[in-house]
Amino acid sequence: MAASLPSASLPSVAVLGARAFAALDGLNRFTDEPGKLTRLYLSPAHRQAAEWTKSAMEVMGLTAFIDAAGSVQGRREGAMPGLPAVMIASHIDTVKDGGRFDGNLGVVAGILVAGALRDAGIVLPFALEVVAFGDEETVRFPTSLSTSSALVGGYDPAWLDSRDAEGTVLRDALVGFGGDPAGIAALARKPGSLKAYLEVHIEQGPVLEIENEAVGIVTAINAQKRARVRVTGEAGHAGTVPMKLRKDALTAAADMALALEEIAAGHEQAVGTVGVFRPDPGAANVVPGAVDFTIDFRSPRNETLASMDQAIAERFHEIAARRGVGLTITPYSQEEATPMAEPLQEALAAGIARTGSNLSARRLPSGAGHDAMTMARICPSAMLFVRCEKGISHSPLENMTELDAGIAIRVLLETVLELARREG
Repeated sequence: MAASLPSASLPSVAVLGARAFAALDGLNRFTDEPGKLTRLYLSPAHRQAAEWTKSAMEVMGLTAFIDAAGSVQGRREGAMPGLPAVMIASHIDTVKDGGRFDGNLGVVAGILVAGALRDAGIVLPFALEVVAFGDEETVRFPTSLSTSSALVGGYDPAWLDSRDAEGTVLRDALVGFGGDPAGIAALARKPGSLKAYLEVHIEQGPVLEIENEAVGIVTAINAQKRARVRVTGEAGHAGTVPMKLRKDALTAAADMALALEEIAAGHEQAVGTVGVFRPDPGAANVVPGAVDFTIDFRSPRNETLASMDQAIAERFHEIAARRGVGLTITPYSQEEATPMAEPLQEALAAGIARTGSNLSARRLPSGAGHDAMTMARICPSAMLFVRCEKGISHSPLENMTELDAGIAIRVLLETVLELARREG
């Protein structure tokens, strides 16, 4: 079988790393904010990045198109047309003022793997697909992994009527982008059409760097829940309302934020975050009459998340009653813990072993959500984490080495070949 060609015919780690950084420089030219990397779903920069990605896929021998939901899909047929596919994917949208590698690295890795296989003349016993999802970060619209959800038949039609902070309706933004709201349902993959899903991603945490490991195999993606919280008190003059008579929405909300921190700290490997905190009216001489904030809490276990959810509701309502303020908690996103497929973890371990004898198959959970959570609904899925500097992500300070990028892509390449060997 051609897939058993010796590894010597494949690009070296150094070459793959150099190619990856060059490609990332090209992709990350496209931003909505000059001087920063901000590429929101369905923005002009997203469209430019999608066009660039489509062209890059075509250069590497993939047949590519931008789909109805705004993802870029590329495919290279296997030994015969129409075979089930191994999909390599990640995302090209970013947070505001984000980093160069989050999501983008995984897309570039897939494209480079496709090119390396083509250049080596390797014909796989399955098709190879590379996908660049457009809506993973959930920054612009209140969705949840919407573009990968479209591929698994889980797209929520209500998302099309949601609005961004400027009031733009997603449906209108998608049409303006060149997408097709009516065509999203047809993106759902047929059962059996995907053999496996693989995703390379920076760790977004410090574990691999602390342990001096270039890569790690993800065992599971944590369960997570997000909600919007509104606390309603009474606005008043900061100089005239006595402390005992105040119904200060901000101090009540701050009390709740500290309660969330305490609840999360009481569960192993759980985390809790208040990411947005907006007092109203937000004036120096006014007791805040209302506060809107978000909560995000996560755990490797569904049972733990449920326990945290109950504790948060109880503590928040107790605080509201004690402080005499109103409270509403509106959940808007929830994902169950998603274990990664053990056979694919073993294939990644084999790929690591073939890439370098000094590498170990370190295994660790993912505290962040990824499109792999969605794709696991329809096919076996796995993720490879790559070391990043100080674990920093979602920031311009996000960084990694060219060497580590090359190691990760070579592992991915060797993993695809391992899956091909198993077919024989």
